[in-house]
Amino acid sequence: MAKGLFRSGMIVSAMTMISRVLGLVRDAVVANLLGAGAAADVFLFANRIPNFLRRLFAEGAFAQAFVPVLSEIKQQQGDDKVRLFVAQAAGTLGTILLVVTIIGVIASPIIAALFGTGWFIEWWQGGPDGEKFVLASSLLKLTFPYLFFVSLVALSGAVMNVYNRFAVAAFTPVLLNISIIACAILLHDKFSVGAYSLAIGVFVGGVVQLLFQLPFLYRAKMLSKPRWAWQDENVKKVRKLMLPALFGVSISQINLLLDTMIASLLMTGSIAWLYYSDRLIEFPLGLFGIGIATVILPALSKLHSSEKSSDFQHTLDWGVRFVIFLGLPAMIGLMIISPLIISVLFDHGAFSQGDVDHVQAVSLGVMAYSVGLVSFMLIKVLAPGFYARQDTKTPVRIGIITLVLNMVFNIMLAPFIGYLGLALATSMSASCNAYLLYRQLSKEQVYQFSRFSLLFTCKCLLAALLMGAVVWYAATQFLWRQWHFSEQVVLLIGLLALAGGVYFLVLFLLGVRLNTIKNVVSAQSD
Repeated sequence: MAKGLFRSGMIVSAMTMISRVLGLVRDAVVANLLGAGAAADVFLFANRIPNFLRRLFAEGAFAQAFVPVLSEIKQQQGDDKVRLFVAQAAGTLGTILLVVTIIGVIASPIIAALFGTGWFIEWWQGGPDGEKFVLASSLLKLTFPYLFFVSLVALSGAVMNVYNRFAVAAFTPVLLNISIIACAILLHDKFSVGAYSLAIGVFVGGVVQLLFQLPFLYRAKMLSKPRWAWQDENVKKVRKLMLPALFGVSISQINLLLDTMIASLLMTGSIAWLYYSDRLIEFPLGLFGIGIATVILPALSKLHSSEKSSDFQHTLDWGVRFVIFLGLPAMIGLMIISPLIISVLFDHGAFSQGDVDHVQAVSLGVMAYSVGLVSFMLIKVLAPGFYARQDTKTPVRIGIITLVLNMVFNIMLAPFIGYLGLALATSMSASCNAYLLYRQLSKEQVYQFSRFSLLFTCKCLLAALLMGAVVWYAATQFLWRQWHFSEQVVLLIGLLALAGGVYFLVLFLLGVRLNTIKNVVSAQSD
């Protein structure tokens, strides 16, 4: 099982890396075409809302409720029952999503007014920023249907993951990025406002992702005619688990959306700065945190169904150890070299225009988000410890507490340091979330952070700090802001190689070996 988890985690991480790299290319294209001004703010706003709903309903709550039930059916009743359940879930979820999508498209002005309050007020009063509200309403009509398609994609991906076919679901987001990039390049000159081409790319991306996964479902013999089954026993179980999970699993997304609402009241560029900052954080988070979370939930669900509590504990401890191993150097590395990364990725075209130093603004946002990077990752690992046991009530309670704390932190910080206060508040609330999840798992005697993992964490922290010191010193020896793009790329690659070399060398000298990371039951050596 140990080798299987590690291998599956690496497969998901590799596929996710391709997706994230293309995601950064996509963001570079957006930055080049729209910069960090009004058009960028509006498009990112219109794209964030369906993405928020996607993570909340589909990839978030639904997946966390669906996978444990599906694993249980597969373990106890066999593939025929699984096939029926998938058809029932697809028919029930698809019908609800279709209704929600239609309502969302029709009510796009109301949604834009609700979540872009500052723009709506400007439009109502005839202010200069009123055009942002009008554009946001129009773009939402194009981006909102993405929710329908990608939610069905998430369902299909969950089925694939339960059958240990992780690569399919992990690769699928690549197609969204390709669609947005292609539409941006091909259609940008067709519209007076380039943001429309990006919105069309989002719509096309949703369709393409769903079409891509259907053959794999067919090959797995899981593609059957959807059925409405609202009252089915297993569907009702998913519904029961899903409702509280709406807050528990996606609390960070709610926080980001609240940040967007408040940012619409701040100076122009705030939403874009937060978005680009968040995108850089999402790269290591998706690469490592979500990669491990994807494979650990089916494994934990299976162990819970088999009543193997000791293996459950060791698997969770391995997941925590893995994200700490990769999360600490990623956190410190981003804090140090984020200005160079931002300059390479985004500082071109419209992004580099104007009197505002967008590179500096985004890099400060990255630093604020980086404070909570390890916490973001730990949430992705600790939350499945509840969902695998079909306990969604505890995370919702913790999620509500975290949501309130985030708003308190926003109110405390945003008036003084603007968008940086929003980013820092998100990091602080994530740290509280991770701590409360762990405390409850420990209290229920489900998971206890092992002495082995504590020692391992200390070694990783020491190695990450030494890595950070070496990279910081190396980076300060060059006036790279004055360099050409190709020279900056070479320097960035060199610094990343130096960071990796120092980190792994220090860990090796401290006695950490590959088996230390791969082995799920290393904690038994205490």
